[in-house]
Formats: sequence, C-alpha cells, structure tokens
Amino acid sequence: MKAYNAENIRNIVLAGHGGRGKTSLAEAMLYLSGSADRLGRIADGTTVLDSDPEEKKRKASVSTAVAYTQWKDTKINIIDTPGLFDFAGGMSEGMRAAECALIVTAAGCKYDVGAEKAFKAAEKRNIARMIVITKTDAENTNFYKTISLLREVHGNKICPVVVPYYDASGESVEAYVNLITKKAYKYENGKAVEVPTRADEFVDEMNSVLCEAVASADDELMEKFFEGEEFTPEETIKGLKAGVADGSLYPVFGCSGYNLDAVDILLDGICDIAPAASVLTETAEDENGELVEVKCDSEAPLAAICFKTIADPFVGKMSFFKVVSGVLKSDSQVVNMRTGESERMGKVVFVKGAKQEDAQSVTAGDIGIVTKLAGVKTGDTLCAPSRKLTLEKVEFPEPCLSMAVKVRKKGEEDKVAAGLARLMEEDPTISFVINKETREQVLSGLGEQHLDVIVSKLKSKFGVEVDLKVPKVAYRETIRKKVEVQGRHKKQSGGHGQFGDVFIRFEPCDSEDMIFAEEVFGGSVPKNFFPAVEKGLRDSMAKGVLAGFPMVGVKATLYDGSYHPVDSSEMAFKTAAAIAYKNGIPDANPVLLEPIGSLRAYMPDEKMGDMMSDITKRRGRVLGMGPAEDKMSEIIAEVPMAEMGDFATVLRSVTHGRGYFKFTFERYEEAPTSVALKVIEETKKAAEEN
Repeated sequence: MKAYNAENIRNIVLAGHGGRGKTSLAEAMLYLSGSADRLGRIADGTTVLDSDPEEKKRKASVSTAVAYTQWKDTKINIIDTPGLFDFAGGMSEGMRAAECALIVTAAGCKYDVGAEKAFKAAEKRNIARMIVITKTDAENTNFYKTISLLREVHGNKICPVVVPYYDASGESVEAYVNLITKKAYKYENGKAVEVPTRADEFVDEMNSVLCEAVASADDELMEKFFEGEEFTPEETIKGLKAGVADGSLYPVFGCSGYNLDAVDILLDGICDIAPAASVLTETAEDENGELVEVKCDSEAPLAAICFKTIADPFVGKMSFFKVVSGVLKSDSQVVNMRTGESERMGKVVFVKGAKQEDAQSVTAGDIGIVTKLAGVKTGDTLCAPSRKLTLEKVEFPEPCLSMAVKVRKKGEEDKVAAGLARLMEEDPTISFVINKETREQVLSGLGEQHLDVIVSKLKSKFGVEVDLKVPKVAYRETIRKKVEVQGRHKKQSGGHGQFGDVFIRFEPCDSEDMIFAEEVFGGSVPKNFFPAVEKGLRDSMAKGVLAGFPMVGVKATLYDGSYHPVDSSEMAFKTAAAIAYKNGIPDANPVLLEPIGSLRAYMPDEKMGDMMSDITKRRGRVLGMGPAEDKMSEIIAEVPMAEMGDFATVLRSVTHGRGYFKFTFERYEEAPTSVALKVIEETKKAAEEN
C-alpha cells in the first residue's frame, strides 16, 4: 500500500443505535472503493468487519472492527463500532482513535438513544460530527421527517448535503441530490447516472438550510449569502469544512448502504469535509505530571495510544495503535508508560477486518497493529525514550451486571479463570473476581447479551462450558443481647487428659470484627492460654448460628475459668471457648445482617417516578433527588444489595438505554424478619443438597 501523510488520512468512527446499518454502510464503502472484492452481507455472514463467529451467529456487531480503504488519493480508516448497549466499550475504543464521528441513523427513525449517546461521546472527546441517514430506499420511511427530528434537537447545526427525490407517491426514492454540486444521480447496482434536477419543495428547502449554514461558518460567505449570490462547490466545501472542524455544523448525508446508493458522495464528503489526521493535537502528561501538547508530526518522537486489543488463543495478541506523533516501526525503541518497561516490538500490520497486511511503518495520524506485545494493555501509551509522556486513556463504562459462574465439569475453575483473563485483555468492560466469602467466581459485564457472548467465547475459544446464576449475598450475623456463659471441656482417656474451663461474656459492640478482652483475676486462667481462647472464639465466629455467615459486632470478654496443672493445654482451652460460643450465642438474640449499598441512579426527568417506584419495591430508601449533567436527573438511595440483581436491566428498559447508575457497598443492617427467615431456610436447604 502506498504511504500516506497525515493530511491525506481520515480516521472515521461509525457509531449509533443498533440495527441502523453501520456495518452495511462500512461494507458498501469498502466495496465501492475497491478494498473488498464483493459486497459483504450481514445476513449471509460474508462481511469484512463482522468477522467474529459470535457476530455471524447473532447477525450483529459485538466488538470494534477496523478496516482501511482509499478514495480520491485519501486513506480512510473505518472504525465500525457496535450499536448494542451491552457492547458500549466498542464505541469508547472507536471514539478514542478517530478525529470524526460518522453518526448513523436510518430514514424514518426517531432521534434514538444510540445516536444521542454517540453525539455525547463525540462531544466529550471533542471530535467532529457528521451524520448519515441510511435505508432511505426502505418502505414506509421518510428521510425529511428524520431531518426534522434531528433539527429539533440540534437546531441550525444540522446541515443537509445529500437528500433524495421521492416519486409522486412519496414512498420511493427516484434519485439523490448532491446539494454541494446541485447535481442529481440515479443509482443502478451502485453505479451513479446523472439525471436532470427538478423543482422539489423539500430539496429546495434543504438547499436553503445548507446555504444558510455554510454562510454562518465564514464571514466572506455570509456577505455573499446576504447579497443573494450562489456559492460555488468549492465555497460550499470550504464552509462545511470550517463548520465541521469547529463543531458548529453537522453535515447530513442520505444514502442506502445496502444498495450502494449515494455512498460514493458520502466518500467524497469524508475526503473533502472531515478533518484530516494532521489537525490532531492532543494533551498528554509528561514525567513531572505537567500537561503538554502533542502535535501530529511524523518528525517528532513517537507517541502512540493502544485503543484496542485482540487476545485470541489461535491468532495471537494484536494491539491496535493510533499514532499521535512520530513513526511506529517494528524496530522502534519504545517505553510502555504504564509499566515503565521497554517493549520489544512485534510485526507491524494494517488490517481489513480479520485480514492482515504487512506494513513497513505507521506514521503520525494513522492506525496500525503491532502483534505479540505481551506487556501492553488497552489504554497504554508507547513512546520514545527521548520524550516520555502519557496520552489520555480510553474511558470505558463500568460493568453493571454480575453473575456467578458455575462450571459444568468439576475441576475446570482454573480454566475459566485463565480464559476470562484472556478475554479481559480484549474487553476492559469485563470484570472477574473470586469472592472469598461465598467461594464463587463472579463475572461482571454491561448486560445480559454481553455476559452471554462471554460464556459463548469461553466455550468456543477455551473449551470450557459454564452456566450463570445469581451470585450469593455475603450476609453477616450479630447479636443484640448480652449473655454470660460457661464453656467447659473435660476428657479423660488414659494418661494425660484434656481440661479447659472458661466463663465468657458475649455482648453487642460497634465493630466489624470480634473484640476480645479479658478480666481474669487471681490466675483462674493462666495468661498463656488467653491466645488459645481468642483463637477458639475467632474460629467459631467464622460461622454464625443462624445460617453459617460470619459473626461481627461481638465483644467477647473472658472473665473467669479454671485449669488443671497437668491436663490443661492450648487445644483444651480453644475447645472450651468453642463450647462457650455454641452454648451462649443462641441465647444472645442472634440476628442476620444484610449488606446495604449506596445507589446513584441517573435517568431522564420523565422516568424519575418509575425508577423511584422500582427502588421502593427493592426495599430501597430514597435519600434525595435532583438535576444532573446532560439533562438527566439523579436519585440517591440506599438499597439492600440482595435486591439489586436485575436493576441494570430494568433501568435500561425503563429509560430506553439512557439511564446508568453507580452502586457501592455502604454498611450492614439488620435484615427484616421475613428476609432473614427466607435466607436461613435457603441456606439450610442448600447445605442439605450438598
């Protein structure tokens, strides 16, 4: 492949709601530009970008895919991201690597949540935004209705560039009008045939909107606009380019990715209007923690960000890099700023989906892959030793749905852990921990589909089958009453016997552990046996008397006892302490404690009532509410952790994907009697089954 400088590179991320045609559009771009020898179809499993077996099975993207193409002497790196919210980590990766977001929606659709989230993500990254309205040729669709809905949200920033002519019925697209050149084209098998323009009220209105928007981006064009003069194509492109660069304009392209209609005009628009990689200037942190600017300059020292990782047991590890400055080569001397270690570079390649192409180097502004970088993770900065700095990492959403992993074949727990460790290299939105209390392997992700894909990959890639179940809750037990009890252990079996005798006072206290004290007078229990008594109590309190959960908030005071000069031993006093625990705790009014979490839930204002009702049903206590960022509202509450299992799913359903939440452990509280009885019964039943 010919070498491109940053002025001739465009890095485009396709983002938007699921099912709006992002991958089909990308396939059309690759095919039209000659980068694919056939037009990939999702239904047939023949796409370049949805190459993962899971994607072919589900007919939907579940991970970010990258492919480059060439158009009008410009290299376009296409980053296709999943639209399903369960795979939102993919959009985070794509946004980090691009200078322009191509936000995809479909004709006739409302301003959907996926588009809204894509706009917010692009705005947060401060990258340019362009809009594609696909499926303009589908039945019962209305391109102009979608334009109108976009304008309701974004106002005069919406700037139509390619719009359709409809037939007399208003249901079928006859041709597409390029408002920049004022030319109309009819498409047959992806081939553009110019047709005469004609009077059309919708097209004329869109042309007026375009001219006014372009004029607002340039003072000279504004003057010409007020004088009633028409803009040349070059002037229109100049105005659009300026407006896109400063974020004041969102050009809109109508097309049909499935049938290739007007995709060529979109490719022209990307080359002519989207920001070049050369405009990139990033802020990084140097070794002293100071912020420095890093310009896109191939002559400068290397600085590159790893924005995606593939860790496949068969293909090997591939690290996707956006080179911000300098040149990345297989013999580059680089430092990983996260570890401080030098990295031994692997082979450098470009990719088109799953296909690799060897590369001599990756220059500033371009995207490439380095193979077999064992020490590199997503978000790492690789830089030249002569200029050490850390680029902004990839911001991933936190996992919000947790399930316990149960292997189908006993003894394969280690294989599960090893497989998930590899998958976590690919997908930082996965979390995996072993709960020491419940002895469960707990997997967390962004939703049910996300976890389902992980389970499927464990089977296909690592040969281990698992089931998911609701995780156990780490309850606690404590006491509410003070009791004094004797624990006496006496055993004679010939020779030396065993003798230990203790009097212990158990009482409630404010502690997350057991507090041990002694008030022994006159040597009734020698001091050298105190540690054994404490050890016996601590071992016993690891399992409460109600349901076997750890005891907390108990003060145990050894205040009397007796011993035998020959038969007493540490083991005897340890056993005596255990007997005291067993005899005394049931009389100390033991109760079950449940973990309570602090919840901050965010949702559109009109959904607050629904979510407050849901939180109340979960035995939650609403502590406050009010406005939050991004025109959202916040509910602050405390909710039992046992009730939060499906909260992520419900919140997403009620808010149509807009809502999100943060939930952290706060403290333990006494469980209601009905809850405690249920937990005790379930625990006993589980013990009997095992």
